[in-house]
Amino acid sequence: VRLQASGGGLVQAGGSLRLSCAASGSINAMGWFRQAPEEEREFVAAIEWSSDSPFYADSVKGRFTIARDNAKNTAYLQMNRLKLEDTAIYYCAAGPLVSTTPTTWNHWGRGTLVTVSS
Repeated sequence: VRLQASGGGLVQAGGSLRLSCAASGSINAMGWFRQAPEEEREFVAAIEWSSDSPFYADSVKGRFTIARDNAKNTAYLQMNRLKLEDTAIYYCAAGPLVSTTPTTWNHWGRGTLVTVSS
């Protein structure tokens, strides 16, 4: 499975961005992780493909929304009310099940940089 992520950029605090991740093959789950400088990669959100069930990290709950377009085999991460601490490289991942642990996910896209400015 190949993953193509897009949609990062520079935005002011309080603004919005939407990330996309298109998959080349069938998947069971897709997730987003992020990694800030000198930090470990952390779980952001994920979606179970067949049930369309979303999962979120507490830090983004109520601000971020993950959704999928089955026909396009694409997942989206709508990020609203962005904060300075959301600045990171965002990675999409595909795997056999939803998990907050990066090692569970066996396919990764190239990261896309999200920078939130004050």
